[in-house]
Amino acid sequence: MRTFPSNEPHLAFAVPGDLATPTGGYGYDRRIIQELRQLGWQVDVADIGDGFPFPSVVQRATALATLSAVPAGCPTVLDGLAFGALPEAGALRSRTPLIALVHQPLALDSCLDTAQADTFRESERAALAAAARVVVTSEATARVVCTDYDVPVQRISVVRPGNDPVPPALGSSDGVVRLLSVGSVVPVKGYDLLIAAVATLADMPWRLTIAGDRTRNPAIAAQLDADIEAYGLGDRVAVLGAVSPERISDLYLASDVFVLASRFEGYGMALTEAIAHGLPVVSTVAGAIPDTVPSGTGFLVPPNDAAALAQALRYLIGDPAERQRLAANARAAATQLPTWQDSARLFARAVETVRL
Repeated sequence: MRTFPSNEPHLAFAVPGDLATPTGGYGYDRRIIQELRQLGWQVDVADIGDGFPFPSVVQRATALATLSAVPAGCPTVLDGLAFGALPEAGALRSRTPLIALVHQPLALDSCLDTAQADTFRESERAALAAAARVVVTSEATARVVCTDYDVPVQRISVVRPGNDPVPPALGSSDGVVRLLSVGSVVPVKGYDLLIAAVATLADMPWRLTIAGDRTRNPAIAAQLDADIEAYGLGDRVAVLGAVSPERISDLYLASDVFVLASRFEGYGMALTEAIAHGLPVVSTVAGAIPDTVPSGTGFLVPPNDAAALAQALRYLIGDPAERQRLAANARAAATQLPTWQDSARLFARAVETVRL
């Protein structure tokens, strides 16, 4: 850790593992760090190690040692993927202000059993109690940490992800409706529901592309492949794995409808990226999605309901005029989305409230 001049705004940003990991949460961290630096902040990134949110004893000790090396008085942002599972880091609050960054409470992971969820809930409650500030990425998550984790509302700052100006999607021109879904291949993204839904649309002209990291849960990735084969969709569904930002941009531009069958979202950055490109959205009412997707830009259905998802997709695939109407609404809504510079300014204000 380097020592900063006392007259420069500075902070440490503690991240579990590789900051380049291709997920929405890490993407948010990367961009906030970049934009804070553009605003003149000195940001020291501290890799507190892998294994979170299930760290071993050795990984816990390594993480605590790294955090203890942060200069006294330097505000420290801890990504919630680690902080929620490392409540003992709260003991450092006497020497440095701690700022919890909660993308999504760990206890809300749909693949946890009841006992695991309860354990995480208690761990997160203890960790958040030690935070001088809690930054969340949506109003929905703010409500959760306030009501379920007893964090006073005055200690919570909502800093939504930002957006960059992007060109509108051109879509297809051959009569085949291109569906796009972006997100890591993990249980919460509901790809099993999506495949079950599109399997009922064999009579309609569509193709689906799924782009997202396949390495985070190999069993779920294997199940996705098996589902595609079982339904005989190998010629209509392409699973690309993690791709570059440039490739993601190309996929948005070539698509007609964005679909995300999530069981929960703490925000849903891929949804706003789709809206920014003027794509109609089909998703669920889980978590923060109703706050993220503006009215009139798509259809939201109950989570875990493949039939409702299929019905919404059938309607949009079969009605070009409705797709055009929703696309126009999405383009209008895109003009109201915050920029990353806006988000960084809000983040800086949150840090300033606890900066010594």
